[in-house]
Amino acid sequence: GFSPTGTSAALEGGAEVHEMRLESGIMRMRPVTRLELPAGRTVELKPGGYHLMLMNIEKPLRSGEVVPITLVIEGPDNKLREVKIDAIVRDVPARMGGHGMKH
Repeated sequence: GFSPTGTSAALEGGAEVHEMRLESGIMRMRPVTRLELPAGRTVELKPGGYHLMLMNIEKPLRSGEVVPITLVIEGPDNKLREVKIDAIVRDVPARMGGHGMKH
């Protein structure tokens, strides 16, 4: 499979992959330095699970705004390649514990 070894965004602060996980009845968020992508399986980035956290944003992002992001992917041959995506900004539902954060 493939694994992303890093993320960067066309924003000054860059981006990190974070994971939301229920631990002892409490939803906790932690950074993930390496996200495994097993062959033949889908790994989703979404609120309440794995997601990209944009860091040190200087101006508020509006819902619907497009943010270009580059993912660095390591293939099974250990070679790195870049995958460019356009992420659409969405409001995180309050029930997901967004506290006004944009993902």
